[in-house]
Amino acid sequence: MSLSTMVVNASTGMMNSLLGKLTTLMGDEYRKLKGVRNKVVSLHEEFSSMNALLVKLAGMDELDVQAKVWRDQVREMSYDIEDCIDDFMHDLEVKGATTGFLKKTAERFKKLKVRYQIANKINGIEARVLQVHERRIRYKLDEYNPTTSIVHIDPRALAIFVDAAGLVGIDTPRDELVVLLMDQGQELKVASIVGFGGLGKTTLANEVCREIKGKFTCHAFVSVSLKPDIPRLLQNLLLKFTRQQSSQSSSLDDVITNIREYLLNERYFIVIDDLWDTLAWDVIKCAFPENNHGSRVLTTTRIYSVAAACCSKGRGCVFKMKSLNEHDSRRMFFSRIFGSEDSYPTEFVDVAMDILKKCGGLPLAIISISSLLADQPKPTFEYVRKSLGCMFGGNPTLDQMRQILELSFRNLPNHLKTCLLYLGMYPEDHEIWRFDLLRLWIAEGFVCPTPGFDAEDVAISYFNELINRSMIQPVYTNNGGEVLSCRVHDIMLDVIRFKIEEDNFISVLNDLEAVLGIHRNIRRASLQCSGEECRLTSAMVNGSLSKVRSVYALGGFSCQSVMLLKYIRVLHLDMGFDRNDVLDLTGISRLFLLRCLKVVGNTRIELPSQIGELRQLETLELALSISVSNLPSDIVSLPLLLHLCVSGHTGFPDGIGRLGLLRTLRLFNFEKNSVETIEGLGEMTSLSELVFQWTGKDLVEGARHMDVLRSSLQRISSSLRILEMLHGNWGSGELDGWTTFSPPPIHLREMWMLGCVFSMIPKWFGHLRDLQSLNFKVRGAGLKDDGVAILAGLPSLVFLKLHSEEHLEERVRIPGSGMAFRALKEFHIRCRHPLLTFEAGAMPMLKRLYLNCESGGPVEAPLDGIEHLPDGLRVIDIAISGERDEVREALKSSLKNAFEEHHPSAALKIQHW
Repeated sequence: MSLSTMVVNASTGMMNSLLGKLTTLMGDEYRKLKGVRNKVVSLHEEFSSMNALLVKLAGMDELDVQAKVWRDQVREMSYDIEDCIDDFMHDLEVKGATTGFLKKTAERFKKLKVRYQIANKINGIEARVLQVHERRIRYKLDEYNPTTSIVHIDPRALAIFVDAAGLVGIDTPRDELVVLLMDQGQELKVASIVGFGGLGKTTLANEVCREIKGKFTCHAFVSVSLKPDIPRLLQNLLLKFTRQQSSQSSSLDDVITNIREYLLNERYFIVIDDLWDTLAWDVIKCAFPENNHGSRVLTTTRIYSVAAACCSKGRGCVFKMKSLNEHDSRRMFFSRIFGSEDSYPTEFVDVAMDILKKCGGLPLAIISISSLLADQPKPTFEYVRKSLGCMFGGNPTLDQMRQILELSFRNLPNHLKTCLLYLGMYPEDHEIWRFDLLRLWIAEGFVCPTPGFDAEDVAISYFNELINRSMIQPVYTNNGGEVLSCRVHDIMLDVIRFKIEEDNFISVLNDLEAVLGIHRNIRRASLQCSGEECRLTSAMVNGSLSKVRSVYALGGFSCQSVMLLKYIRVLHLDMGFDRNDVLDLTGISRLFLLRCLKVVGNTRIELPSQIGELRQLETLELALSISVSNLPSDIVSLPLLLHLCVSGHTGFPDGIGRLGLLRTLRLFNFEKNSVETIEGLGEMTSLSELVFQWTGKDLVEGARHMDVLRSSLQRISSSLRILEMLHGNWGSGELDGWTTFSPPPIHLREMWMLGCVFSMIPKWFGHLRDLQSLNFKVRGAGLKDDGVAILAGLPSLVFLKLHSEEHLEERVRIPGSGMAFRALKEFHIRCRHPLLTFEAGAMPMLKRLYLNCESGGPVEAPLDGIEHLPDGLRVIDIAISGERDEVREALKSSLKNAFEEHHPSAALKIQHW
């Protein structure tokens, strides 16, 4: 069975996963079920045919009512039938464990009455499938080709004719783009505007064109569709220049040649609007000769990788479109509703500002919604505020905005559509952490296994692609440029919410009582009860929630009834930190399909004594302010556990080394675990992230544990990617760190070692070629030129933080020759009195410099060669401690003068500490 058949999709429901499980039932393990097996083969064939049609329908923009009804029925049926098969396979496993069921004779089947039960279930499935099959034949859906009489106006066409006087906030980006384009170079230059749909890229490009077209001998503006006809597009471009229609029989090569010949001696300016992929650009750009006449091309796109591919100088010519700031948003919104920013009735302010916040600085949203509200009474404003998230359902005033956002959505491949729709689980303005999202996608079955790649790596590529396509907005980016958290624009979230409700993919519930009025099976539930406790009643659990697969609960949560939700795969409880609850999870072992359990909050957890029945569990994360005293002893027998994250004072049971697939382990506390458990870490050959903690109260025992830990990690050094040590007591507990580590963890990307002090910079650091982020402490006597040279040679290092609580004994050189610190962007030095000399060319990529020092050290300047730091330095943050005010002020003044002289454009902050 191919793993790819198990993938879950919002367009096809559980059909792929169902096909995979039917394939398993056709395998050798179930060969004794002879009568049933033949029917399973028939079902597999029929479901394969249905799945092919579902995939075909998913690629269509418009469906008629019959096709939608059939699609929805098949999708819901796929969920129910998979549930049935899961029940059946679980029964086999349970009975097999006690009777040797699968290994015994066919007579044992008869005694357990399993064949009879299975046959009944299969007959029921067959009858349901037959009904759907007959409906498909009746409506001739296999021959279905949708037609529509609806013709939408392309909003980009309207943007070209917008009156410049009515635009708000466009002057600054227009002027910046003009400067970017109109330099003195004579070679052909290509720049690109990139940003979220509805930000006004087309309008901005048109304004730039109006501003500078007079400086060129010819100009043109052409738009690219989602599925472009490139020959026709280029014929239209030629028509704009020559005013003559080319022959319809002209080949693509002929059209490109004609355009090149026309432009060869011209100084031209061309806007290519709304590119969707690099393949189209690779053809279009062939028409633009590099004639050294100062010609310019401006492209717009929603996809960053496309923008970068277009630009002649890579990222330097990519212009990132930003949302309107609060002032410009307000000016545009109020002017369009009331005629002036200042002439609004005061009683409208609060409700209007709430609606404006929803627009999130998106010009198209502001224009669309303000047009809806113009000349309307206050009750209309109240209605819009309450129902804006549902306003895309057939509201003609918002059609233009919906079309633009849906265009971005339709351009996504099906697997990315599914992953994006899943973000509808989260509340508005919620910061979504990447590692959470990846694990949920994997647990839900949304990630397509790719040969040679780990599932988490594939999921990261999905996340990055959604960022790249401007579908989600980056919030927190680490020192290596990786986006670690994101947010969904409110307007995009509304589009998502509309689609997930339409497809019964996720149900967002703000009032649990509403569940009782829902007469369909809820498959995924997001319970957002505004801080109140989400208490599920038996009527809810036995009703529309009986087949729920995922529950995300925000606020307090009562778990007694959730134990009856036997089909649940994902349980994510965000309890909040303003409560002091007790969460009883002792019955959770019944949830045999559970793959991901996460609990966050100020909550005391009661876990079952045995948890080994959760054979599918992949992630257990208890991010609690109150520690779990001990984990169930049989947690080490969970065969699929990948991520185990608990608070820092939790003891782990013996035998942890049996978790051979575990990739993430945090927080592992020295004091709470035995030497034998620490030794067991060396058996976890898949461990890639380890975060451990030591308070340093017992130096002798701590030294022994540190030595055992180093020995264990050396055995699994090839798998380690993140190694982090937290120290609970900064005032004591320092001991000499690891000067040797063999073999070194050569694939390590992040290392933060804050609980021990290195006597010198170890030589094995020099082998960490993939290391991007390093934070550690070293004794002052150990910080010397040869040690710094080891760090300077790390090719991937972008973040470095050095701690030393001693005076440096001699001045340390930061080398500037060769490839020293070639990738470093952020440098922190915390030392009583650092004596650093920056040589010419030192740290050429440095953007941020942080210095923490005392004013009572040697008289000589702590930093020398400030003038050699790069011009790209943007942030300088200095904290000075010391009791003598005059000495501290003198040091502050000397550093301030030096940095202001040599780096006047950098943001400089000097404070006392």
